[in-house]
Amino acid sequence: MRKFLHRVRASLLVAMLALFTGCSMARQSANSIWPRYRLVAEQVTLLNSPEGGRFDASGLLLTASGDLLTMRNNHDSELYRIDLLPGAAEARLVPLNSCFTPDQLAALAGDREAFDCEGIAQDEQGRYYLCEEPRRWILRCDPKAGRVERLPIDWTPVQDYFSPFDLNASFEGIAIGKGKLYVANERSSPVIIVVDLATLRVKGHFVVYPRKSSFFGMHYSDLCWFDGRLWVLCRQHRVVLEVNPDTHAVLAEFDYEQIENGLGYRTGLPVGIMEGLAVSRDSLWLTTDNNGLPRGRTGHDIRPTLVRCPRPDRR
Repeated sequence: MRKFLHRVRASLLVAMLALFTGCSMARQSANSIWPRYRLVAEQVTLLNSPEGGRFDASGLLLTASGDLLTMRNNHDSELYRIDLLPGAAEARLVPLNSCFTPDQLAALAGDREAFDCEGIAQDEQGRYYLCEEPRRWILRCDPKAGRVERLPIDWTPVQDYFSPFDLNASFEGIAIGKGKLYVANERSSPVIIVVDLATLRVKGHFVVYPRKSSFFGMHYSDLCWFDGRLWVLCRQHRVVLEVNPDTHAVLAEFDYEQIENGLGYRTGLPVGIMEGLAVSRDSLWLTTDNNGLPRGRTGHDIRPTLVRCPRPDRR
């Protein structure tokens, strides 16, 4: 809840800055035109925590083998496989127990301080990646070797985008494609950072904006790589952007606001809760990080939700 309220306060601050500066972010995309689609939920699945308690799902990955993975950033940073139950109204969250375990992370950090990991990616060698928010670390796990490492990336070229006061306004999403690592820095200074995986050097950075407006400013909350494109989840705009990774041009915009509103989570304020994105040839998948907040119809059901939407651009 503390993290959720922190995000609300930061969102309000960004909104006030945008208001008093003339909403310059919205003007940057005013002359751009790309197709816009409204997503429709074909499958809505509640995710059951292994222990039956709170599970803050942050990040989503569709692996090459067809598994859907997520992670929990309120208890541990391990990966969990989403196993759909018959009918797909619910799913089990099954820990993989091979990557980003508490012991592995403690060995890297030298202590047992909590990690706040976000986002999941996988490279062509089958290795998994997480981005850690307050430390601004990129972690990589080789499940075959059972080894976890921190990538020694020098962030100096993009240091100006890192808030010295709000460590929670940091890395929120990660994706890998064409030998590059893409990292989303959220909120106060939103930017997508590009890192060469071979040299581990920052190669550039860029921003993309939806055509849809948002009073709460730009928040990148996850990234995904599919079919040679970078896909960007914009939490406060409640849209997904398809982006050309070479030119940084937005190719399409997918609006899921009606879906999120229909889930009925009691956030108290109109802030977005989607923090996981995966894309396939036929579908877009979204997951909520509802920070332990319940759905309104039940009053006590705090389970996160997985949503599958048919891709309207493929019809």
